[in-house]
Amino acid sequence: MLQSIFFLAVLVGTGWFAWKGYRRIWQNIHLGTPQALSGDTSQRWKNMFLVALGQQKMFKNWLPAVLHLFIYVAFVLTQIELLEIFVDGLSGSHRFFAPYLGGLYTLAISLIEILSVLALVATIIFLARRNILRVPRFHKPEMKGWPFRDANLILLGEIILITGIYCMNGADKVLQTRGLEHYAPTGAFAVSSWLGPALFGSLSDGALIAVERFGWWLHILTVFGFLCYLPYSKHLHILLAFPNTWYARLSPKGQMENMPEVQKEVRIMMGLDQPDPNTPAELPEFGANDVFSLSWLNLLQAYSCTECGRCTAACPANLTGKKLSPRKVMMDVRDRAEEVGLLLESGQQQRDTFADGKSLFDYISPEEIHACTTCNACVEACPVLINPLDIILKLRRHEILTQAAGPGDCLSMFNAIENNGAAWAMSEEREAWRNQD
Repeated sequence: MLQSIFFLAVLVGTGWFAWKGYRRIWQNIHLGTPQALSGDTSQRWKNMFLVALGQQKMFKNWLPAVLHLFIYVAFVLTQIELLEIFVDGLSGSHRFFAPYLGGLYTLAISLIEILSVLALVATIIFLARRNILRVPRFHKPEMKGWPFRDANLILLGEIILITGIYCMNGADKVLQTRGLEHYAPTGAFAVSSWLGPALFGSLSDGALIAVERFGWWLHILTVFGFLCYLPYSKHLHILLAFPNTWYARLSPKGQMENMPEVQKEVRIMMGLDQPDPNTPAELPEFGANDVFSLSWLNLLQAYSCTECGRCTAACPANLTGKKLSPRKVMMDVRDRAEEVGLLLESGQQQRDTFADGKSLFDYISPEEIHACTTCNACVEACPVLINPLDIILKLRRHEILTQAAGPGDCLSMFNAIENNGAAWAMSEEREAWRNQD
């Protein structure tokens, strides 16, 4: 009874703390502007099931993909055992589902144990790739400090989860063989049936019960900690990959969005349309310079970023030593959204009058955005359909069209197009030369 009360208290505390974190993410994503969606709904379902659930794009590099699959499938199937832990924790029962499922229960737990072994192997290899082999994409400048520690913490958390499972199941199997009340036989589990006696067979009944309860609490408390930690970690993509792949753009990757205001001005300049006398004199804001002028989908993608670095590893600008890193662009957008969200939550700023003297250009330099070749390599490489190029183009458009700034080599061409309708500084009006032979 005491354990059930304590479990309920921990569950309520975890729910409250986690709700605050996920609520913050929801609010920050909605700092962005509305964005209309179009396209085939069936294609969106296909993207979500194949890319988010099926890990389709991961398998362009088969070795890390298979290792990631071990961890991913183990994580999904372990929820079966986690559900039972919740029921046992609230009701005070022990292995609540075992009497009802019989052999199917034994099969399910055995499968979880086998996958947990594979996940443990994969976790150790991933730790080695990051910390010993030092795979280059994990050691770019933007990955120094917290981003690098974050990945290691999650991998260490995975080891703790697996340790909890085998302590719980291993001690339980030994207790079952001794016929103790409350530990009814559940059949032979694939791993713990031999690992349990090997590790814990010499312990007393009281010590075994302590090990079993230690494993049970270690597992569930790690899960609770993970739920609370997730809103502050790159591993939020475990949840957000699903809506992100659903809402991802369905248009061809190389297709850029036109700006109606610019199209209208170009048509007037070329004599195809007449000026509208009712048009406001004040020019609109072009592109984006802060999270408020990005779309909510851009912000969702920033929070969905796995920080895997495949986009940066595929970027030709980055490969040639330029400053651009598509991963850093997504991380910078997320960091700026966090900064703005905290100021709004604290009451120091109001959304309608927000002005802290900063913008995305304090995070992302013009050198970075103008190094982009718009080749879409980053878009193609992303395993969860994130589009860094869309944000880069919006920043470029704001800098050039709103700030009247940009690379020095291009400004003379932009001025010539605006004044003469041509890329060259012509001394005659466009109509005087455009039809000449």
